[in-house]
Amino acid sequence: MVEIKTVEVEIPDGCNVILGQAHFIKTVEDLYETIAESGMSVKFGLAFCEASMKRLIRSDGNDEALIRHAEKEAMKIGAGHSFIIFLREGFPINIVNRVQAVSEVTTLYAATANPLKALIAEDGEQRGIIGVLDGGRPLGIESEQEKAERREFLRKIGYKR
Repeated sequence: MVEIKTVEVEIPDGCNVILGQAHFIKTVEDLYETIAESGMSVKFGLAFCEASMKRLIRSDGNDEALIRHAEKEAMKIGAGHSFIIFLREGFPINIVNRVQAVSEVTTLYAATANPLKALIAEDGEQRGIIGVLDGGRPLGIESEQEKAERREFLRKIGYKR
């Protein structure tokens, strides 16, 4: 009988998280290289849940505290072949396409700084992510003033001209 669980992902202050699924042990090294080669001077830690053989949490990064945090959150999620990346001083928008292009990556569930919960299906020794809860529900529809504020904000932070 499949049991559905909710796992809250703790996101450290000032960090963003990318949660995904991949399929091979070299995922850890390939994700590390992808982030390191991105040109961003980002601090990061990542962890990958090996799904067969030794079934270990494999990890890497350039920030020891974020590596340890990624290991802890990966262990909580515990879904085979899932991975989690924590970024500080950088944003997912700058690397998410690169992460998706890693040959082992099959799915991205979230790239966010919002409160995040992973919906986990568990059946005996197997666990998988079936979805995520990212942030809160909408409170309404943006007004013309809020559209102008959004456009101004994107230009202020340099994402639009």
